[in-house]
Amino acid sequence: MKGIADLDASGRVVLLRADLNTPLAADGSISDDGRIRASLPTITALADAGARVLICAHLGRPAGDDYPERAAGGPSLQPVARRLGELLGREVPLASDVAGPSAARLARSLGDGGVGVLENVRFEPAETSKADADRAELAARLASMAQLYVGDGFGALHRKHASVYDVPALLPHAAGELVQAEVAVLRQLTERPDRPYVVVLGGAKVSDKLAVVANLLQVADHVLIGGGMAFTFLAAQGYEVGQSLVDTTRIAEVAGILADDHGKLALPVDMVAATSFAADAGHEVAAVTSFPADRIGLDIGPRTCELFAGHLADAATVFWNGPMGVFEFPAFAAGTFAVAQAITKAPGLTVVGGGDSAAAVRALKFPDGAFGHISTGGGASLEYLEGKILPGLAALERP
Repeated sequence: MKGIADLDASGRVVLLRADLNTPLAADGSISDDGRIRASLPTITALADAGARVLICAHLGRPAGDDYPERAAGGPSLQPVARRLGELLGREVPLASDVAGPSAARLARSLGDGGVGVLENVRFEPAETSKADADRAELAARLASMAQLYVGDGFGALHRKHASVYDVPALLPHAAGELVQAEVAVLRQLTERPDRPYVVVLGGAKVSDKLAVVANLLQVADHVLIGGGMAFTFLAAQGYEVGQSLVDTTRIAEVAGILADDHGKLALPVDMVAATSFAADAGHEVAAVTSFPADRIGLDIGPRTCELFAGHLADAATVFWNGPMGVFEFPAFAAGTFAVAQAITKAPGLTVVGGGDSAAAVRALKFPDGAFGHISTGGGASLEYLEGKILPGLAALERP
């Protein structure tokens, strides 16, 4: 892939596809600006090179059949543009549409080194359309406002969307600094990991990660399974899991993985069993061999934390995706904190695979630099590690 340095961006409008999909609080304010901060190096590099930076990004999943309905329901990128301006120390104007008259005026108004933001690209139904013609029409409107394209929205590279997949075919293009850094780390994880290589997987949905588990069992030395997904593995072994989250449709598939894991899988030996899914629920630690039938598991237990920490102690490479419990509830955050802390002590490369894991790192107040790399794209990272071709990455690799 070409990088920013390969483009002659001075005085030219660069359509920058960034990942600014930040979580919003109930009042509409930004609750975590991690993805905005991760985009700053590319934005700054382009602006410093004299480019006129026109940022295209999505936020949330706008609902509706057409543009007016989606725009009316939101969310708007207005708080994102405001926060970006605060971080850059300058005003960052926001167009009132995606690729219409307001966006065109904004593109024309930018001076050398200027930065502006288009409205939420997912207000345009064609952005996510499965119809090639629909996406092509939107891509043409977006491309008409710029002379160059830079793809830096790593968290969207696994989507065949107009702004990610179709626009690069219409303009000279390059990968941004964030995408280049993410891909370099993922290639290290899949092609040449230092050993021992330990993978930690958690989160709620086992269905999202079974293919990843199967693929990583061929590469990693140990795969540690925690979080809600662990209960499907425990159920496949015949354990009582009470009212805990179990995907009954995947038990046979999980059993097949367990039968052919080459001794690499490590599952919880104890869990925190709660009376209900609530922050103030009563709870106790229970061994997986004697889990109460009327309880729900909301965290891994202390013996499991010790087991997982032992595997991580001498790890030369670590990849972690998914919390060990419901870390949003303080009473059930201990497992995620203990595993995260053990990862920070690992002597080698440590990679946090985006999504809820990255949110947990920030929520639990780990300092900057505690981990070697924190990804901005959980889904994109997992699909890469699964061995899938990412459409947006393939588009950037085209000549």
